[in-house]
Amino acid sequence: MYVVPPPQGTDPGSGSTGGSDALRTYQTWKGSNIFFLQGRFIFGPDVRSLGLTIFLIVAPVTVFCVFVARKLMDDYSHHLGISIMAVVVVFTFYFVVLVLLLLTSGRDPGIIPRNAHPPEPEGYDGSADVIGGQTPQLRLPRIKEVEVNGVTVKIKYCDTCMLYRPPRCSHCSICNNCVERFDHHCPWVGQCIGLRNYRFFFMFVFSTTLLCIYVFGFCWVYIKRIMDSEETSIWKAMIKTPASIVLIVYTFISVWFVGGLTAFHLYLISTNQTTYENFRYRYDRRANPYNKGVVQNFKEIFFTSIPLSKNNFRAKVPKEPGLPGRSVGGGFISPNMGKAVEDIEMGRKAAAWGDMGAGPDHCEAQIYNNDSLNIKDNGGLGEISPDVRTTIEDMGELGGGVHPRRSSWGRKSGSWEMSPEVLALAARVGEPNRGGGGSSSGSLMMSGNRIADPKL
Repeated sequence: MYVVPPPQGTDPGSGSTGGSDALRTYQTWKGSNIFFLQGRFIFGPDVRSLGLTIFLIVAPVTVFCVFVARKLMDDYSHHLGISIMAVVVVFTFYFVVLVLLLLTSGRDPGIIPRNAHPPEPEGYDGSADVIGGQTPQLRLPRIKEVEVNGVTVKIKYCDTCMLYRPPRCSHCSICNNCVERFDHHCPWVGQCIGLRNYRFFFMFVFSTTLLCIYVFGFCWVYIKRIMDSEETSIWKAMIKTPASIVLIVYTFISVWFVGGLTAFHLYLISTNQTTYENFRYRYDRRANPYNKGVVQNFKEIFFTSIPLSKNNFRAKVPKEPGLPGRSVGGGFISPNMGKAVEDIEMGRKAAAWGDMGAGPDHCEAQIYNNDSLNIKDNGGLGEISPDVRTTIEDMGELGGGVHPRRSSWGRKSGSWEMSPEVLALAARVGEPNRGGGGSSSGSLMMSGNRIADPKL
């Protein structure tokens, strides 16, 4: 069984060098996100594409202001000419770039916090039968069924986040997070689009569409002014303003992308779908449990309060206590843990804390050492022979560096032999006599644990 322990120690990328200062959530974040201003802004791992998006918006607007809007200011009355320049500048830098783009890209899209351990199976009361001193492994179901507006919906277990995803939630393989009402991951804004930023994403796309139409329209107005003032043909007028021709071509091509995206999302909003659901489930072939009608669907997107983030990225992470020794064979396993430590959701190995290279041997050595300390505390060594007591104390003084499978205690010619005093001690604490010249190394480990802990 593989159970992911909570992280311990400092994050190498957090910048914290000492253990006195508690780390913050953004410093120990397990997703692929990038944080700015000490966790105040959260972006996706492809945040660099945000610079390209800003350039594709600001560059044509700058060209428009210099070569088109400035010339129109001379042709129209004072206030009307200035308004042409002011509208495009304010609309671009305030609404499109500074507000909507930042609210879309730099905030939590609706990330569900991960669990430190897998959830307990339903109906488990902790009273499972113990076989051989170990709790039996209980496999979690891969899929559960819940009812949404009278329709049965299946929810899946996420092996990476160790939780059952709520309805409409999906795991983003780019950001490595489960996101509520997951729509898609947008590379142009470098962020997942989900419950908490979908409204701003649509407004950003819609505003960009309006900006393209605005620039496209006034470029033709400027060409028309040239035609009227010089009484020339449209082709000669276009030659005299090459910047207008470039902007017309650029905005015409762009409006097909952002305008088509706006129309597509208007359809999704009216039917209360996400992009992920539309491409995967095809609600036109089955009932959509989330569709409340066109009016209510639009109200849900634009006129409902945005829920608070479930993550406080600037909160201090409490220092986790050391994990107690436990039997390796018991506990809960996720549905896909047949592939050892492989992360099935992300297709790569899960990270381990500390030195996990020893595997079960490391855990068993820790159990053995802990149990040996319990013997000393409980005075269990006072009643055994000096030879056995000296041997056990010497092993305990090694500080956990000796594993029962690797020690040379009683080992002869590749087999394990146990002294009569050890066998007598095992029988006295209520354990079956498991001595014998041909016992395996695993038998000695189990016997050593029982000898070390009289409570067993």
